[in-house]
Amino acid sequence: MEIRLRKWLIVLVLAGCAARGDFTMAPAGLAGGTPETIFVGTTRMKDGEAYAFARSGEPAFLRYDIAIPPDREPGKVTWPPRTRQPDGKRDFLTLDQRNFGSADEFSVALRAAMKLRGQSDAVVYVHGFNNTMAEGVYRVAQMHHDLEVPGVAVHYAWPSRGSALGYVYDRDSVLFGRSGFVTLLDEVEDAGAKDIVIVAHSMGAFLTMEGLRQMVLKDGPSALDHIKGVVLISPDLDLDVFRAQAKDIGKLPEPFVIFGSSRDRILNISATLSGTGDRLGNMDSVAQIADLNVIYLDTAAYSTGTGHLNIGENPALLKLFGGLVGIADAFTADARGRVGLLPGLVLTVRNATEIVLAPVGAIAEGGRARP
Repeated sequence: MEIRLRKWLIVLVLAGCAARGDFTMAPAGLAGGTPETIFVGTTRMKDGEAYAFARSGEPAFLRYDIAIPPDREPGKVTWPPRTRQPDGKRDFLTLDQRNFGSADEFSVALRAAMKLRGQSDAVVYVHGFNNTMAEGVYRVAQMHHDLEVPGVAVHYAWPSRGSALGYVYDRDSVLFGRSGFVTLLDEVEDAGAKDIVIVAHSMGAFLTMEGLRQMVLKDGPSALDHIKGVVLISPDLDLDVFRAQAKDIGKLPEPFVIFGSSRDRILNISATLSGTGDRLGNMDSVAQIADLNVIYLDTAAYSTGTGHLNIGENPALLKLFGGLVGIADAFTADARGRVGLLPGLVLTVRNATEIVLAPVGAIAEGGRARP
């Protein structure tokens, strides 16, 4: 057992040892990227001009304009290497950054952005374990762009340590960051957002559920009236904890969509480190949450890399769900009558629905078999 745990720890460290990126300002006059505006609320402590991993008791509010380069594969965040000058056609670059002096200034700017787009929708992204500030913002820009998500992009940057060995620190930061997340949702609503969809990845799913639970326990079920959908991607969340959170919340926002994979190497390691079995994002069967009104999409057949962000990194899934994730009507009340349009098999167990996504050819051969 000790040898297996050591091997898993090595995998976890290697997964976090890829080249780390930081904000790189686009040189004046450099062209080539498509701008994506990301509004940010963060409980990271400011260290000089940067927001690091230390925790701040007061949230800060920002806006980033990120240039998405045209010459890259969908799903990829490409950082400019130090060996050459930034290239607007190949590299993610920062066009502008603005620090708001107050939450009110943030809400005014967000309201103006929604009005400019003629929208009253916002998508709030919550990053996962082992992220720096730049990595979270750039990934949100990439996903919002590649998935063609309608609505203004908002990001909650909680104080992850940004280290593969910072798992315990990040778990504690999730609990620390709950109130900051609720504050950000309040500011988004104050800005005039009528429909708010939350998209959370990995450990960010834990934070999201804790935040929703806190809102309901404080103000009752009506506190979630503006939450028009929740999407959890590879949620690093203990099943018993998730069920307890869902019980406290009561009626979960609809739609409530979970993207998981039994091939998720990071969650398999997390389950071992936690001394438990399945995490919510790598369940063997949706029967374990059968009484909850959720839609579980198994993306194992489309695993990319560690399999921990399939919906954001796999070009086939990006194409399949392009324009659907977020405010779009992919998973409205009649979703169970229309999921046959997706290349997957539909399994319903009481209230929960499982969609096992697979290439069309695999289904034609009768392949529901799990890896």
